[in-house]
Amino acid sequence: MSKKIIIAIDGPAASGKSTAAKYLAQKQGYIYLDTGAMYRAITYMAIKNDAFGHEDKVIELAKNIDIKLSFEDGVTRVFVNGDEITEEIRSPEVNAKVSEISKIAEVRVEMVKIQRKISQKGNLVAEGRDITTVVFPNADIKIFMTAELEERIKRRFKEFYEKGIKITYEEVRENLIKRDKLDSGREVSPLKKAEDAFIFDTTNITVEEEIDRILDLINNKLNHNAITN
Repeated sequence: MSKKIIIAIDGPAASGKSTAAKYLAQKQGYIYLDTGAMYRAITYMAIKNDAFGHEDKVIELAKNIDIKLSFEDGVTRVFVNGDEITEEIRSPEVNAKVSEISKIAEVRVEMVKIQRKISQKGNLVAEGRDITTVVFPNADIKIFMTAELEERIKRRFKEFYEKGIKITYEEVRENLIKRDKLDSGREVSPLKKAEDAFIFDTTNITVEEEIDRILDLINNKLNHNAITN
């Protein structure tokens, strides 16, 4: 197969896109691109360097940052300027502030450059907030994942609990509602469904069911390409 396949998955926080994308990338042997981890990395560095709240400093960080992602054993390891910050970017503080960083236009421009460069390496599964609409508008398969708010709160709270991070259920709720509002309401690359994206509501289906449906889409696409080519 000469043409590289790109599968783009968008959706709000805790909608299941990361779990499905990782599983799918492993199953198919595709590259996994966690764009959210990139924005978390910028956010962590902004906090660490006292740049949060100073847009010019954040933009300067984005222009000079060296981000490397390594997907190993189901985990995306994140390196910035040679140092691993995989655990640090998943803190409640980063989680609460990442949408503020993500809405800065110049930051998104720099991240998209890196994301498109990664896509040149082979078949790809990418997930985030603007993958189907901005980063890869010509992706072979576009999916918009969603789930009911209460289900997403339960998932995110469980994630923090399993990592030993102390946070209340109500704090998780507030953070998710805030992120949804910021992600969907920002002027630059807002979270929205692409017109030609398939909608997956993951509230009441298993990861396995999600993957089976996506694999059907992939197989249909590959069969169509084989016929037309």
